[in-house]
Amino acid sequence: MNAIVVLMLIIWFISAVGLIVFVLLHSGKGTGVSEMLGGVMSPTSTGTSIIEKNLDRITIGFASAFMLSLLVLMVIYPKG
Repeated sequence: MNAIVVLMLIIWFISAVGLIVFVLLHSGKGTGVSEMLGGVMSPTSTGTSIIEKNLDRITIGFASAFMLSLLVLMVIYPKG
């Protein structure tokens, strides 16, 4: 296998697992790990805590890495 393919597969796998983990960390209607950790912190004017905003940023980063690595893999192997 080519070194680029191996690197892209590693990035794809890490971003997929990270995306799953950080989506599950998001709170749903006042429950979740982010609420448990940031419950004592005062919310900002938008109603979300600082921890929730950081979870959003990290999740978007993992989603972007997942999509970019997937697109690169599609270009490398166009016919499967």
